[in-house]
Amino acid sequence: MSLPVIAIVIPCYNEEQALPITADRLLAVIDNLVAENKISATSYLLCCNDGSRDNTWRIIESLHLKDNRIKGISLAHNRGHQNALLAGLMTAMNRCDAAISIDADLQDDPTAIYRMVDKYLNGAEIVYGVRSSRETDSWFKRTTARGFYKFQKRMGFETIYDHADYRLMSNRALQLLSEYGESNLFLRGIIPQIGLRTDIVKYDRHERVAGESKYPLAKMLSFSIDGITSFSSTPIRMIFLLGIILLILDVIMSIYVFISYFGHDVIPGWTSLMLSVWFLGSLILIGLGVVGEYIGKIFVEVKHRPRYAIRDYLID
Repeated sequence: MSLPVIAIVIPCYNEEQALPITADRLLAVIDNLVAENKISATSYLLCCNDGSRDNTWRIIESLHLKDNRIKGISLAHNRGHQNALLAGLMTAMNRCDAAISIDADLQDDPTAIYRMVDKYLNGAEIVYGVRSSRETDSWFKRTTARGFYKFQKRMGFETIYDHADYRLMSNRALQLLSEYGESNLFLRGIIPQIGLRTDIVKYDRHERVAGESKYPLAKMLSFSIDGITSFSSTPIRMIFLLGIILLILDVIMSIYVFISYFGHDVIPGWTSLMLSVWFLGSLILIGLGVVGEYIGKIFVEVKHRPRYAIRDYLID
């Protein structure tokens, strides 16, 4: 059998500082795997420029001129990490036997690729990179991340604990992924639904090689909400159940009010009335907000607009 062609897909947004370092390290990984006779010498890097505002695309062009194994695509607009990653995977799909996705900051240890390839050669079609610990995170980030994974599980959809978007996917897995047509992308939730034979590789997470984080707290919260509302209708069901509970409480309060009224024990209840109004008003607004999230997603999905447009190719 011929050696497999591996494509390492790197979504890039304003990564002009990190990209030259990242390319050198990942090419070294490819060189070592080729030397070990595990992958084809035609394996390559595919950098996906997500409408960067800095010199990221120019750097990709210069790296491509120096080494043809560094290839690139550039999206016409900034479409977000998930769309940039999907664009890279779909571009690589017919040009590789397996694709490995990794962020340009190299916080995910690139040496884990050696074990991913080994597991792929042993039959795994999806290999997840999973953090071995979160000791390097702040208390706040560690606590919120664990809470998010637990909340996802309670909401009824499957994700891989402590896994981001560092993974290997076989060509067969990529073909199956291409059949998922939703616009609201949450790849961490979609890919476990594919099935096939999976495995995991654990690694230690490092500091960024250069540049600054593209996921501040506000963006992480937005990403979390997208993930939950894209895969679970449980929040809507919870609103319905909360309405039933409030209805029961209203019945109990009605009985109390009638007893007080006929017993001539009515006390002016301005404070309790106002608290009730504010409490119920807040619940109504929260409920409308949750339902609105789903309606917004329906609005986007039914238009069937392209998820991304690729402006430039550096593939040959």
